[in-house]
Amino acid sequence: MTTLSVRKFLAAAAAMACLSFVPHSAWAIAPANLPDFTDLVDKVGPAVVNIRTTTRVSGAPSGQRGLPPGLDEGDMSEFFRRFFGIPLPQAPNSPRGGDRGDRGGSPDQSDNNDDEKSNGVGSGFIVSSDGYVMTNAHVVDDADNIYVTLTDKREFKAKLIGADDRTDIAVVKISATNLPTVTIGDSNKVRVGEWVVAIGSPFGLDNTVTEGIVSAKGRETGDYLPFIQTDAAVNPGNSGGPLINMQGEVIGINSQIYSRTGGFMGIAFAIPIDEAMRVADQLKTTGKVVRGRIAVSIGQVTKDVSDSLGLPRAEGALVSSVEPGGPAEKAGVQPGDIILKFNGAPVEADTDLPRMVGDTKPGTKATVTIWRKGQSRDLPITVVQTQPEKTAKADEQQAPAPKARPSNPLGVTVSDLSTDQVKSLKLATGGVQVDAVDGPAARVGLQKGDIILRVGDTDVSSAKQFEQVTAHLDAQKMVPVLVRRGENTQFVPIKPRAKAK
Repeated sequence: MTTLSVRKFLAAAAAMACLSFVPHSAWAIAPANLPDFTDLVDKVGPAVVNIRTTTRVSGAPSGQRGLPPGLDEGDMSEFFRRFFGIPLPQAPNSPRGGDRGDRGGSPDQSDNNDDEKSNGVGSGFIVSSDGYVMTNAHVVDDADNIYVTLTDKREFKAKLIGADDRTDIAVVKISATNLPTVTIGDSNKVRVGEWVVAIGSPFGLDNTVTEGIVSAKGRETGDYLPFIQTDAAVNPGNSGGPLINMQGEVIGINSQIYSRTGGFMGIAFAIPIDEAMRVADQLKTTGKVVRGRIAVSIGQVTKDVSDSLGLPRAEGALVSSVEPGGPAEKAGVQPGDIILKFNGAPVEADTDLPRMVGDTKPGTKATVTIWRKGQSRDLPITVVQTQPEKTAKADEQQAPAPKARPSNPLGVTVSDLSTDQVKSLKLATGGVQVDAVDGPAARVGLQKGDIILRVGDTDVSSAKQFEQVTAHLDAQKMVPVLVRRGENTQFVPIKPRAKAK
């Protein structure tokens, strides 16, 4: 061995010897300082509940589960078999061997469910120890019976206190006392980037915990309220469950997901808890929500509009029409005005105005600041009451009045398109315009103004034809509906509701 080789060998041996004395911990990569959610889940988890709903259908198959819209039992069975190697978990009401658990407040619930059909599953959380539970309005929509299951497996038949479609908030009541409750936080203090936890029943899997961060605040999606956006995994069945901060406080109600597949894609939306509690308090007190209105239709103020009108920046709400005889017309508001302030509070965007007016008590004398012909002016205005969208009181639960809703199985009211509309939209086969949605159509996200082009394999060209086509739909099968919204066209699967007997 040459002198150089010996030197290399000795140097390598010395290096190895030194390394052998390095503690193992020095080799390991230091773990990230990730939060521990265990105490938080222990604290909040018992107050989160599973909610399932049923409708009365003569001859419904016993034990039929409620699955989220767009999913059938075959799909879910294959999902659990392939990815988990287990059968599809039993629904809370499904027949199974062994003990089914304490039924809590529903001793009259029969094992024979031939007269009930599962309508859906969702989540909720207990806000008072005497049994008030908050959830989403769409979770309990069209339900004849509502069942609430606690983490200790007790199940109660709940009473609908009230639901507000506009904010998607509902309150139900179960007959129980000394229940665990959540702590309500302050959604105004939410910060983008903070850790949050969602607890609920995705796909009917009770008490599932997911985590993430707040990815945006004040996210406008075209609904009445701005949302908290999060990347915590939220899936069908999580609706109505709480979004929780690291202090164990509820800061939002999980309500929507952005998805092209029906599953989680990294974006979910929660209703801010401050707004939700204001609605819930009214529902608990009166069973309905009272809002103010000034009777105007509004639109967005773009930069081009603001520049052309001499506004310093794009702000406010552009008045597109004024209801004859309404408060705005009486106050002197005109089409083309831009509402800059309501009662002294700035209107930053057109979506702010409906919330500001809606939160104002009817009968209140307010002031609107408008921009007209290069100058601003203040106009006195009296806020009037809107017609509540849905009312539910205790005495109405015993003998509910029939709901005013579209009669067809899809829950859609449509009207014919004019020749000019067909031409401007460049529709080869025509179509019908959605005027109102309810039940099945509302749950899958159809909106007023959408254009329905096809139901199943049938092109639709008139409202009369639409009613004829939908009248013969099978309530046991999903039907693909081709919908155009703006410049986008896509199929939306809808499960028709059963025909009334």
